[in-house]
Amino acid sequence: MKKSIQIGGAFIGLIVGAGFASGQEILQFFTSFGWLGIIGSAVATFLFAFLGMNLVQLGNRLQTNSHKEVIYHICGKYLGIAVDIIMTFFLFGVTVVMFAGAGSIFEQQFGIPGIVGNILLALITIIVVCLNIEKVISAIGIVTPFLILAVIIIAIYSLSTVDVTFAQMQEVANTQKPAASNWVLGSLLYVSYNIAAGAAMLAVMGGTVKDEKTAGWGGIIGGVGLGVLIFFINIGMFAKLDVVSGTDMPMLHLANEISPVFGAIMSFVLLGMIFNTAVGMLYAFTARISKTDTPRFKVLVVICGVAAFGASFVGFITLVGTVYPTMGYLGFTLIAAIIVAWFRWKQKPEVQDMGKPAS
Repeated sequence: MKKSIQIGGAFIGLIVGAGFASGQEILQFFTSFGWLGIIGSAVATFLFAFLGMNLVQLGNRLQTNSHKEVIYHICGKYLGIAVDIIMTFFLFGVTVVMFAGAGSIFEQQFGIPGIVGNILLALITIIVVCLNIEKVISAIGIVTPFLILAVIIIAIYSLSTVDVTFAQMQEVANTQKPAASNWVLGSLLYVSYNIAAGAAMLAVMGGTVKDEKTAGWGGIIGGVGLGVLIFFINIGMFAKLDVVSGTDMPMLHLANEISPVFGAIMSFVLLGMIFNTAVGMLYAFTARISKTDTPRFKVLVVICGVAAFGASFVGFITLVGTVYPTMGYLGFTLIAAIIVAWFRWKQKPEVQDMGKPAS
Protein backbone atom coordinates (compact mmCIF):
# COMPACT_ATOMS: atom_id res chain seq x y z
CA MET A 1 0.00 0.00 0.00
CA LYS A 2 2.92 2.35 0.70
CA LYS A 3 4.05 2.07 -2.92
CA SER A 4 0.47 2.62 -4.14
CA ILE A 5 0.21 5.80 -2.06
CA GLN A 6 3.57 6.95 -3.42
CA ILE A 7 2.39 6.42 -7.01
CA GLY A 8 -0.92 8.12 -6.20
CA GLY A 9 0.88 11.13 -4.74
CA ALA A 10 3.16 11.30 -7.77
CA PHE A 11 0.12 11.08 -10.07
CA ILE A 12 -1.48 14.05 -8.31
CA GLY A 13 1.78 15.97 -8.28
CA LEU A 14 2.31 15.31 -11.96
CA ILE A 15 -1.12 16.56 -13.04
CA VAL A 16 -1.60 19.54 -10.72
CA GLY A 17 1.07 21.68 -12.32
CA ALA A 18 -0.62 21.52 -15.70
CA GLY A 19 -4.22 21.51 -14.53
CA PHE A 20 -4.32 23.40 -11.26
CA ALA A 21 -1.41 25.84 -11.31
CA SER A 22 -3.41 29.05 -11.56
CA GLY A 23 -6.95 27.96 -10.73
CA GLN A 24 -7.91 29.50 -14.07
CA GLU A 25 -8.39 26.06 -15.63
CA ILE A 26 -10.84 24.91 -12.93
CA LEU A 27 -12.67 28.24 -13.29
CA GLN A 28 -13.14 27.81 -17.03
CA PHE A 29 -13.85 24.08 -17.16
CA PHE A 30 -15.99 23.70 -14.00
CA THR A 31 -16.84 26.81 -11.94
CA SER A 32 -18.19 28.74 -14.93
CA PHE A 33 -21.05 26.23 -15.13
CA GLY A 34 -22.19 26.94 -11.57
CA TRP A 35 -23.66 24.03 -9.62
CA LEU A 36 -23.42 21.81 -12.71
CA GLY A 37 -19.66 22.20 -12.42
CA ILE A 38 -19.83 20.27 -9.13
CA ILE A 39 -21.41 17.34 -10.98
CA GLY A 40 -18.69 17.78 -13.59
CA SER A 41 -16.03 17.40 -10.90
CA ALA A 42 -17.59 14.02 -9.95
CA VAL A 43 -17.38 12.90 -13.59
CA ALA A 44 -13.74 14.02 -13.75
CA THR A 45 -12.94 12.11 -10.54
CA PHE A 46 -14.24 8.83 -11.98
CA LEU A 47 -12.38 9.32 -15.26
CA PHE A 48 -9.09 10.25 -13.59
CA ALA A 49 -9.28 7.17 -11.36
CA PHE A 50 -10.24 4.79 -14.18
CA LEU A 51 -7.75 6.12 -16.73
CA GLY A 52 -4.96 6.49 -14.17
CA MET A 53 -5.45 2.89 -13.02
CA ASN A 54 -5.31 1.59 -16.59
CA LEU A 55 -2.26 3.60 -17.63
CA VAL A 56 -0.10 2.54 -14.67
CA GLN A 57 -1.26 -1.07 -15.05
CA LEU A 58 -0.35 -1.04 -18.75
CA GLY A 59 3.05 0.37 -17.86
CA ASN A 60 3.41 -2.38 -15.25
CA ARG A 61 2.50 -5.20 -17.65
CA LEU A 62 4.94 -3.92 -20.23
CA GLN A 63 7.60 -2.96 -17.63
CA THR A 64 8.39 0.11 -19.71
CA ASN A 65 10.64 3.09 -19.02
CA SER A 66 9.08 5.26 -21.75
CA HIS A 67 5.58 5.74 -23.14
CA LYS A 68 6.41 4.20 -26.54
CA GLU A 69 5.47 0.59 -25.69
CA VAL A 70 2.19 1.60 -24.04
CA ILE A 71 1.11 3.91 -26.87
CA TYR A 72 1.85 1.33 -29.57
CA HIS A 73 0.10 -1.35 -27.53
CA ILE A 74 -3.15 0.56 -27.08
CA CYS A 75 -3.20 2.49 -30.37
CA GLY A 76 -1.78 -0.09 -32.78
CA LYS A 77 1.11 0.23 -35.21
CA TYR A 78 -0.08 3.02 -37.50
CA LEU A 79 -2.12 5.23 -35.19
CA GLY A 80 0.54 4.60 -32.55
CA ILE A 81 3.19 6.30 -34.69
CA ALA A 82 1.13 9.49 -34.99
CA VAL A 83 0.10 9.56 -31.31
CA ASP A 84 3.67 8.83 -30.23
CA ILE A 85 5.10 11.74 -32.24
CA ILE A 86 2.39 14.18 -31.14
CA MET A 87 2.58 13.15 -27.49
CA THR A 88 6.36 13.45 -27.47
CA PHE A 89 6.03 16.98 -28.87
CA PHE A 90 3.49 17.91 -26.19
CA LEU A 91 5.68 16.57 -23.39
CA PHE A 92 8.22 19.18 -24.43
CA GLY A 93 5.45 21.77 -24.86
CA VAL A 94 4.14 21.33 -21.32
CA THR A 95 7.70 21.62 -19.97
CA VAL A 96 7.93 24.98 -21.75
CA VAL A 97 4.57 26.07 -20.29
CA MET A 98 5.73 25.20 -16.76
CA PHE A 99 8.96 27.19 -17.09
CA ALA A 100 6.93 30.18 -18.32
CA GLY A 101 4.45 29.74 -15.44
CA ALA A 102 7.23 29.95 -12.87
CA GLY A 103 8.33 33.25 -14.37
CA SER A 104 4.76 34.59 -14.19
CA ILE A 105 4.45 33.78 -10.47
CA PHE A 106 7.78 35.44 -9.66
CA GLU A 107 6.69 38.56 -11.49
CA GLN A 108 3.08 38.74 -10.25
CA GLN A 109 3.56 37.78 -6.60
CA PHE A 110 7.05 38.98 -5.76
CA GLY A 111 7.73 41.70 -8.34
CA ILE A 112 10.87 39.85 -9.45
CA PRO A 113 11.69 39.75 -13.20
CA GLY A 114 10.12 36.64 -14.73
CA ILE A 115 13.43 35.47 -16.21
CA VAL A 116 14.65 34.70 -12.68
CA GLY A 117 11.79 32.24 -12.16
CA ASN A 118 12.37 30.69 -15.58
CA ILE A 119 16.06 30.17 -14.88
CA LEU A 120 15.61 28.76 -11.36
CA LEU A 121 12.93 26.26 -12.36
CA ALA A 122 14.89 25.17 -15.43
CA LEU A 123 18.05 24.56 -13.37
CA ILE A 124 16.33 22.65 -10.57
CA THR A 125 14.28 20.58 -13.03
CA ILE A 126 17.35 19.58 -15.04
CA ILE A 127 19.23 18.55 -11.89
CA VAL A 128 16.35 16.44 -10.52
CA VAL A 129 15.64 14.73 -13.86
CA CYS A 130 19.28 13.64 -14.04
CA LEU A 131 18.63 11.52 -10.92
CA ASN A 132 17.18 7.99 -11.13
CA ILE A 133 13.47 7.39 -11.69
CA GLU A 134 12.73 6.41 -8.08
CA LYS A 135 14.10 9.75 -6.89
CA VAL A 136 12.13 11.54 -9.61
CA ILE A 137 8.85 9.94 -8.44
CA SER A 138 9.66 10.84 -4.83
CA ALA A 139 10.39 14.43 -5.85
CA ILE A 140 7.12 14.67 -7.77
CA GLY A 141 5.03 13.54 -4.81
CA ILE A 142 6.67 15.62 -2.07
CA VAL A 143 4.61 18.81 -2.55
CA THR A 144 1.21 17.08 -2.78
CA PRO A 145 0.32 17.15 0.97
CA PHE A 146 1.02 20.89 1.15
CA LEU A 147 -1.15 21.45 -1.91
CA ILE A 148 -4.09 19.54 -0.41
CA LEU A 149 -3.82 21.47 2.88
CA ALA A 150 -3.63 24.86 1.14
CA VAL A 151 -6.63 24.10 -1.09
CA ILE A 152 -8.76 22.96 1.88
CA ILE A 153 -7.87 26.13 3.83
CA ILE A 154 -8.87 28.34 0.88
CA ALA A 155 -12.14 26.42 0.38
CA ILE A 156 -13.07 26.72 4.08
CA TYR A 157 -12.22 30.43 4.03
CA SER A 158 -14.32 31.03 0.90
CA LEU A 159 -17.36 29.20 2.25
CA SER A 160 -17.15 30.80 5.70
CA THR A 161 -16.89 34.35 4.35
CA VAL A 162 -19.33 34.14 1.44
CA ASP A 163 -21.70 37.13 1.49
CA VAL A 164 -23.96 36.34 -1.46
CA THR A 165 -26.78 33.82 -1.92
CA PHE A 166 -26.52 30.64 -3.96
CA ALA A 167 -28.81 32.15 -6.59
CA GLN A 168 -26.54 35.21 -6.87
CA MET A 169 -23.46 32.98 -7.24
CA GLN A 170 -25.23 31.11 -10.03
CA GLU A 171 -26.03 34.41 -11.75
CA VAL A 172 -22.35 35.39 -11.69
CA ALA A 173 -21.43 31.94 -13.05
CA ASN A 174 -23.85 32.46 -15.94
CA THR A 175 -21.91 35.58 -17.00
CA GLN A 176 -18.58 33.73 -17.24
CA LYS A 177 -17.00 32.59 -20.48
CA PRO A 178 -16.46 28.81 -20.09
CA ALA A 179 -13.90 26.77 -22.01
CA ALA A 180 -16.61 24.50 -23.48
CA SER A 181 -20.21 24.76 -24.61
CA ASN A 182 -21.57 22.66 -21.74
CA TRP A 183 -20.47 21.14 -18.42
CA VAL A 184 -20.17 17.59 -19.79
CA LEU A 185 -17.79 18.61 -22.58
CA GLY A 186 -15.93 20.84 -20.13
CA SER A 187 -15.31 17.90 -17.77
CA LEU A 188 -14.24 15.61 -20.61
CA LEU A 189 -11.88 18.16 -22.15
CA TYR A 190 -10.31 18.89 -18.78
CA VAL A 191 -9.58 15.23 -18.08
CA SER A 192 -8.53 14.73 -21.68
CA TYR A 193 -5.75 17.31 -21.85
CA ASN A 194 -4.44 16.34 -18.43
CA ILE A 195 -4.30 12.65 -19.35
CA ALA A 196 -2.59 13.56 -22.63
CA ALA A 197 0.01 15.45 -20.60
CA GLY A 198 0.42 12.81 -17.90
CA ALA A 199 0.03 9.51 -19.79
CA ALA A 200 3.73 9.09 -20.55
CA MET A 201 4.91 9.52 -16.97
CA LEU A 202 2.04 7.41 -15.60
CA ALA A 203 3.17 4.54 -17.82
CA VAL A 204 6.74 4.96 -16.58
CA MET A 205 5.51 4.89 -12.96
CA GLY A 206 3.75 1.59 -13.60
CA GLY A 207 6.97 0.12 -14.91
CA THR A 208 8.76 0.81 -11.62
CA VAL A 209 6.72 -1.74 -9.63
CA LYS A 210 6.39 -5.51 -10.07
CA ASP A 211 2.86 -5.98 -8.78
CA GLU A 212 0.04 -4.97 -11.14
CA LYS A 213 -2.48 -4.61 -8.30
CA THR A 214 -0.20 -2.19 -6.45
CA ALA A 215 0.20 -0.13 -9.63
CA GLY A 216 -3.56 -0.10 -10.22
CA TRP A 217 -4.36 1.09 -6.71
CA GLY A 218 -1.80 3.85 -7.15
CA GLY A 219 -3.71 5.09 -10.20
CA ILE A 220 -7.03 4.93 -8.35
CA ILE A 221 -5.69 6.77 -5.28
CA GLY A 222 -4.20 9.48 -7.49
CA GLY A 223 -7.39 9.86 -9.53
CA VAL A 224 -9.60 10.16 -6.46
CA GLY A 225 -7.15 12.63 -4.92
CA LEU A 226 -7.32 14.78 -8.04
CA GLY A 227 -11.10 14.69 -7.89
CA VAL A 228 -11.12 15.84 -4.27
CA LEU A 229 -8.83 18.74 -5.16
CA ILE A 230 -11.03 19.73 -8.11
CA PHE A 231 -14.08 19.68 -5.83
CA PHE A 232 -12.53 21.90 -3.14
CA ILE A 233 -11.01 24.35 -5.62
CA ASN A 234 -14.31 24.46 -7.49
CA ILE A 235 -16.54 25.21 -4.47
CA GLY A 236 -13.95 27.62 -3.08
CA MET A 237 -13.97 29.70 -6.26
CA PHE A 238 -17.74 29.33 -6.76
CA ALA A 239 -18.31 30.87 -3.32
CA LYS A 240 -16.08 33.82 -4.29
CA LEU A 241 -16.77 33.94 -8.01
CA ASP A 242 -17.69 37.63 -7.85
CA VAL A 243 -14.21 38.28 -6.41
CA VAL A 244 -11.99 36.02 -8.54
CA SER A 245 -13.74 36.60 -11.85
CA GLY A 246 -11.31 38.22 -14.27
CA THR A 247 -8.15 37.41 -12.29
CA ASP A 248 -5.32 35.46 -13.96
CA MET A 249 -4.58 33.27 -10.92
CA PRO A 250 -7.78 32.91 -8.84
CA MET A 251 -6.28 30.59 -6.20
CA LEU A 252 -3.40 32.94 -5.56
CA HIS A 253 -5.85 35.85 -5.36
CA LEU A 254 -7.92 34.07 -2.68
CA ALA A 255 -4.78 33.13 -0.75
CA ASN A 256 -3.69 36.77 -0.67
CA GLU A 257 -7.18 37.74 0.48
CA ILE A 258 -6.71 35.50 3.54
CA SER A 259 -3.37 37.16 4.30
CA PRO A 260 -0.23 38.32 2.47
CA VAL A 261 1.79 35.69 4.35
CA PHE A 262 -0.52 32.89 3.24
CA GLY A 263 -0.40 34.33 -0.27
CA ALA A 264 3.39 34.05 -0.23
CA ILE A 265 3.15 30.47 1.07
CA MET A 266 0.63 29.62 -1.63
CA SER A 267 3.01 31.02 -4.24
CA PHE A 268 5.67 28.54 -3.17
CA VAL A 269 3.10 25.72 -3.21
CA LEU A 270 2.14 26.73 -6.76
CA LEU A 271 5.80 26.79 -7.74
CA GLY A 272 6.15 23.31 -6.25
CA MET A 273 3.18 22.13 -8.31
CA ILE A 274 4.68 23.58 -11.47
CA PHE A 275 8.02 21.99 -10.60
CA ASN A 276 6.29 18.59 -10.24
CA THR A 277 4.89 18.75 -13.74
CA ALA A 278 8.09 20.14 -15.26
CA VAL A 279 10.09 17.24 -13.79
CA GLY A 280 7.61 14.62 -15.02
CA MET A 281 7.32 16.08 -18.51
CA LEU A 282 11.04 16.63 -19.10
CA TYR A 283 11.88 13.14 -17.80
CA ALA A 284 9.24 11.45 -19.97
CA PHE A 285 10.25 13.48 -23.03
CA THR A 286 13.94 12.66 -22.72
CA ALA A 287 13.23 9.01 -21.83
CA ARG A 288 11.38 8.70 -25.14
CA ILE A 289 14.41 9.71 -27.20
CA SER A 290 17.15 8.07 -25.11
CA LYS A 291 17.58 5.15 -22.72
CA THR A 292 17.55 6.42 -19.15
CA ASP A 293 20.52 4.43 -17.89
CA THR A 294 23.08 5.96 -20.26
CA PRO A 295 25.35 9.04 -20.07
CA ARG A 296 23.66 10.26 -23.25
CA PHE A 297 20.38 10.60 -21.34
CA LYS A 298 21.80 13.19 -18.93
CA VAL A 299 23.38 15.16 -21.77
CA LEU A 300 20.04 15.24 -23.58
CA VAL A 301 18.25 16.30 -20.37
CA VAL A 302 20.48 19.37 -20.22
CA ILE A 303 20.07 20.15 -23.92
CA CYS A 304 16.28 19.71 -23.87
CA GLY A 305 15.97 21.65 -20.61
CA VAL A 306 17.89 24.60 -22.03
CA ALA A 307 15.78 24.48 -25.21
CA ALA A 308 12.56 24.51 -23.15
CA PHE A 309 13.90 27.46 -21.17
CA GLY A 310 14.51 29.39 -24.37
CA ALA A 311 11.05 28.60 -25.72
CA SER A 312 9.38 29.68 -22.45
CA PHE A 313 9.81 33.35 -23.35
CA VAL A 314 6.90 33.06 -25.79
CA GLY A 315 4.74 33.81 -22.74
CA PHE A 316 2.67 31.81 -20.26
CA ILE A 317 -0.81 32.90 -21.40
CA THR A 318 -0.02 32.41 -25.08
CA LEU A 319 1.45 28.97 -24.43
CA VAL A 320 -1.50 27.80 -22.32
CA GLY A 321 -3.98 29.01 -24.93
CA THR A 322 -2.13 27.15 -27.70
CA VAL A 323 -0.83 23.95 -26.13
CA TYR A 324 -3.70 22.85 -23.84
CA PRO A 325 -6.70 22.97 -26.22
CA THR A 326 -4.81 20.95 -28.84
CA MET A 327 -3.80 18.43 -26.20
CA GLY A 328 -7.43 18.08 -25.14
CA TYR A 329 -8.48 16.73 -28.52
CA LEU A 330 -5.44 14.44 -28.69
CA GLY A 331 -6.49 13.16 -25.28
CA PHE A 332 -9.86 11.99 -26.64
CA THR A 333 -8.00 9.59 -28.93
CA LEU A 334 -5.98 8.30 -26.00
CA ILE A 335 -9.03 7.91 -23.77
CA ALA A 336 -10.83 5.88 -26.45
CA ALA A 337 -7.75 3.69 -26.96
CA ILE A 338 -7.35 3.11 -23.21
CA ILE A 339 -11.00 2.07 -22.85
CA VAL A 340 -10.71 -0.35 -25.80
CA ALA A 341 -7.48 -1.78 -24.31
CA TRP A 342 -9.26 -2.28 -20.97
CA PHE A 343 -12.10 -4.21 -22.61
CA ARG A 344 -9.64 -6.36 -24.55
CA TRP A 345 -7.68 -7.14 -21.40
CA LYS A 346 -10.85 -8.11 -19.52
CA GLN A 347 -11.91 -10.39 -22.35
CA LYS A 348 -8.49 -12.04 -22.74
CA PRO A 349 -6.86 -12.22 -19.30
CA GLU A 350 -4.79 -15.15 -20.44
CA VAL A 351 -2.77 -13.03 -22.86
CA GLN A 352 0.90 -13.28 -21.97
CA ASP A 353 2.70 -11.48 -24.73
CA MET A 354 1.97 -7.87 -23.74
CA GLY A 355 5.04 -6.44 -25.42
CA LYS A 356 3.83 -6.61 -29.00
CA PRO A 357 1.94 -3.69 -30.52
CA ALA A 358 -1.74 -4.31 -31.18
CA SER A 359 -2.50 -4.82 -34.82
